[in-house]
Amino acid sequence: MAGLKSIIALSLVLALGFLLVILSCALWGNWLPLLSAFLFAFAPLPNSIASRCGSYSYSSYDEPNTALQDFARFFTSITLVTGAALPLVLAHAGILATTSSIMSVIGGALIYITIIAFGSSFQSGESDEF
Repeated sequence: MAGLKSIIALSLVLALGFLLVILSCALWGNWLPLLSAFLFAFAPLPNSIASRCGSYSYSSYDEPNTALQDFARFFTSITLVTGAALPLVLAHAGILATTSSIMSVIGGALIYITIIAFGSSFQSGESDEF
């Protein structure tokens, strides 16, 4: 079960991630890095939906993985690569400042890592109850 201190710490990291992304947009007056935050925030969705279809563990050899789970992992990886590459490509094209691009990638990574940590901490608590 997730403790109160871990929930508070994860909430602070999530707030820091969103702060970095919003500052990367607001300081330079270009709101395109916000697309990266949306991609990072919605990246865990395919895996969470597909996890209901069977075993989600990467190391589980008891049940074979279904095609839906493999597609969900593929779609998640595509979304993560796009979320990280989009600000970098926009910075290379001169549409974004380099500092804005770096802040957006770091903030998006913090958002994704926090969402995954929230999910794993609550997922382990649910399996113990039943």
